[in-house]
Amino acid sequence: MLLAINKITTPRIPWAALTNAGILYVWIIVIYSIKKNINIAGHVLLQTFAISILTAYIDYKIGWKAWSINIAIPIIIMIANITMLILTIISHKKYIKYAIYQLIIVIFSMLPVVLISEHLIEHKILSMVASGICFINFIVCLVLCTKDIKEAVIRKFHV
Repeated sequence: MLLAINKITTPRIPWAALTNAGILYVWIIVIYSIKKNINIAGHVLLQTFAISILTAYIDYKIGWKAWSINIAIPIIIMIANITMLILTIISHKKYIKYAIYQLIIVIFSMLPVVLISEHLIEHKILSMVASGICFINFIVCLVLCTKDIKEAVIRKFHV
């Protein structure tokens, strides 16, 4: 259906192929998520990286307008951090299972800050909001789970 609309409306721009690739990607991920019993935080991390790479690739293939680093990746980072915050609130007793993934997402969330400092991002507000949400999420997670983190460190390192 999308291919037909693409051929009729804008035959020189292959947007239907990109849209179909995105739809296929989502279906594969949904099916994989349902069939596999994996750590949800690990899945969030994997998806954050995969979708960021996919959007940068699509941006590159259609002529690099930098929308991937100005808009898409900051939004992906915000969604990943909000998802991790919800996971932490819902199951803060299991936060230790999510802690490493949370730290990796925090490190990845620094990407917009690096891109801003290198003057590679034109629209800085969305990237700054994404980094701000990351810091707030990290602080909230530490506040909610300080006792659990302390107990885990004592248990693992015999402190």
